[in-house]
Amino acid sequence: MELADKTLTCVDCGAPFAFTAGEQEFFASRGFTNEPKRCAGCRSARRSQRGDGGGGGGGGGFQRERYQAICAECGIETTVPFQPRGIRPVYCQDCFSRQRSSGF
Repeated sequence: MELADKTLTCVDCGAPFAFTAGEQEFFASRGFTNEPKRCAGCRSARRSQRGDGGGGGGGGGFQRERYQAICAECGIETTVPFQPRGIRPVYCQDCFSRQRSSGF
């Protein structure tokens, strides 16, 4: 089955956001059956409010620090789990997925 990008609406802020074919493949590979309800910004804010770093709701309380960056391909502001040093390009999740599926 061919997957296509979908535009969804965030339940928190009401903004439209893309649920890309790559993200859909990722969700399916993890066994997730529901589509995301929140945009990336609202998901990040919700995680930080709950005090967890994501990763499936189990103990530990480890929260990975995120760093602001500008995607080298599409130019949007994004966050990444490493501190960009300016040596290599940094991509948002969508562009990174596209880069990865094209074999870099």
